[in-house]
Amino acid sequence: MNQEKRGIWGWAMYDWANSAFATTVMAGFFPIFFKNYWSKGTDVNVSTAQLGFANSLASLFVAIMAPIVGAIADKGSYKKKLLIFFAYVGVLMTAALFLVQEGDWVMAVVVYAIGIVGFSGANTFYDSLLPTVASKEKIDYVSGLGFGMGYLGGGLLFLLNVLMTLNPDWFGLANAGEAVRWSFLSVAVWWGGFTLFTIAWVKEPKPEEALSLGQCIKTGVQQYVTTFRKIRHLQTVFLFLGAYWFYIDGVDTIIRMAIDYGMSIGFNSNDLIVALLITQFVGFPAAIYYSKLGNRFGVRRMIFVGIFVYLLVTIWGILMKEKIEFYILAIVIGLVQGGVQALSRSYYSRLIPKDQAGEFYGFFNMLGKFAVIIGPVLIGTVGLIVKGTLLPLATTEEQFHAITQIASRWGIGAVSLLFILGAILFYFVNEEKGRSELEALQA
Repeated sequence: MNQEKRGIWGWAMYDWANSAFATTVMAGFFPIFFKNYWSKGTDVNVSTAQLGFANSLASLFVAIMAPIVGAIADKGSYKKKLLIFFAYVGVLMTAALFLVQEGDWVMAVVVYAIGIVGFSGANTFYDSLLPTVASKEKIDYVSGLGFGMGYLGGGLLFLLNVLMTLNPDWFGLANAGEAVRWSFLSVAVWWGGFTLFTIAWVKEPKPEEALSLGQCIKTGVQQYVTTFRKIRHLQTVFLFLGAYWFYIDGVDTIIRMAIDYGMSIGFNSNDLIVALLITQFVGFPAAIYYSKLGNRFGVRRMIFVGIFVYLLVTIWGILMKEKIEFYILAIVIGLVQGGVQALSRSYYSRLIPKDQAGEFYGFFNMLGKFAVIIGPVLIGTVGLIVKGTLLPLATTEEQFHAITQIASRWGIGAVSLLFILGAILFYFVNEEKGRSELEALQA
């Protein structure tokens, strides 16, 4: 294997490694285990608030931090080193979840929040290494390969973890709770182990004038301010980031809230876990093939297709009543989810200065993290307003449950606004104009 292929596969293997955290911990077991184990006996609404605060606080910290550390990485060629640092912070925190005892929700929240910081911080540098491992001709394919490997790797370990919880005796475990704790530990081993391929195979080019870490910190903070000025002059980048902010908000909100929404309208948690598995395994080939469709029909056009499919999924989600519909939606989401993420990441690389990728991808990831903060709040706020409006009409317990479900459906329906706004802004993004703006900035 030559160095180019080794670099590409080493880069993609990090998605294989860290997606175990996104799938098993963030999307799968942590929300359920938090309610049933670490917050056992606590009011459901209170435990939801505790978990939401942890997610928001960690995401806000990463959002503020990302552009600064991205600029530092650019100045001193520290992208790979900082990826490794943040990745293993996440690995250690994931392993620490194994040790958190029943009822200790405070420790669970703290460990989980630091784990999110590690996971999200590492992703900033992972994304910024994309232009260094892939040529302009291959960048869409390589971006899709990364997401595809993530779906496959995260899905395989999640499948094992699901089997552990459904059949703990097969693995010599006492019960499902013990199986979940061991699942967290398995994620840490998986994430930390497969990151070694990235460490060994990805080579980061050295800048002509590498600075010391102290100098990088100083200039990196200064760069944080000047980047805002650059983006102001790069109107196409600014417009794309605005569009991305809205539609990726919708994508990430559905990822984070799908299981919670399914439980709110009466579906069994085991059925929802199966649906999540379906999305993972459909997403593996779909993310790679979707990127090829981007090369054939145009990246811009395929991003539009993905946004439109998500809009239809959201509308369908409001109306669905049967379990089979949730499975069908899981398949449809798997077909476009990785493709939209991958093509957005590679499309952005066409609009930014390559030698400042860390800095610009810091802002790219910052918007993604702010989106995760806003999306769930939108669902919750709309749901509470609808419930508060209709609740006085309930006279029986049956009507009360019906109103609760209606509120949840309206809440998820609000996400459609994010896809509509994102599509409108993205319509006005002109790649050729973006290149001209970039040339003028670099002149």
